[in-house]
Amino acid sequence: MRQMSGILAALVLLASCGVGQAVTLGGQNWSFSGVDNLTLTPVVPGGNQPQNVQCIICGENQPQQSATFGYTDFHNAGNQSTEAYFSTNVPGGANPGSDTVGIGYDGTFLRNYLIASGDPTLTFSIGVDVNDTNSAQTLDAFYLLNLTTHVVLAAFTTPTVVPSQNNGTGFPDYTLGTFNITLGSDIHIGDQLIFFARITNANDGPDSFFLIPTQQANETPLPAAVWLFGGGLGVLAMLSRRRRRSRGVWDNLPRVEFLPKAA
Repeated sequence: MRQMSGILAALVLLASCGVGQAVTLGGQNWSFSGVDNLTLTPVVPGGNQPQNVQCIICGENQPQQSATFGYTDFHNAGNQSTEAYFSTNVPGGANPGSDTVGIGYDGTFLRNYLIASGDPTLTFSIGVDVNDTNSAQTLDAFYLLNLTTHVVLAAFTTPTVVPSQNNGTGFPDYTLGTFNITLGSDIHIGDQLIFFARITNANDGPDSFFLIPTQQANETPLPAAVWLFGGGLGVLAMLSRRRRRSRGVWDNLPRVEFLPKAA
């Protein structure tokens, strides 16, 4: 009996850590391992996103989306009870179909884009643009998946009502993050990555998801010679100030004239 209780406790612990769990998306099973749990916040990323960053799952009305960047161009006529889409890396926005696994991004491709945007690591967020007819939609789930290993890398699984708060197609309303994927452990060179989103009560134009790089300043340490040179300049400046101060003190003293002795 004690042995059985120990086994049950171990299973509960494994389940709480996400090990051994699986989710079915697009008719395929995906396992959990070291998942980043994502958080949705009402932070509005600035700007019209198609002009600044790239869309990974986006509707047909994105005005400035790059034709060379892989994304899913889906068509939403409104009044859809459920929308479920995967991203695709096919240039020009080829649509793999609702709830159909597309072609994953090569890890190198995604890293190259983030590096070009000032982010040398796979650390980024997703801008969520929702459009509604004054009837709020619900973001049910969002995943980042390793298509090569069928492992969930990051997940948002808390259905949340997302009323539009930044009107206009291409202007995100929320930020979903933070994705922090490590090369060598989470993914390996050549692994295919793919995004998945599911929304219910879609009642207006298409909703979109934008890749928001996390800008990271590259701080390059200065060589020791530079610090020595700067320190030397500082010492010279201090000595110069002291010299000017002492000279000023003597200049302000009353002048004493020595008269020659009387013969």
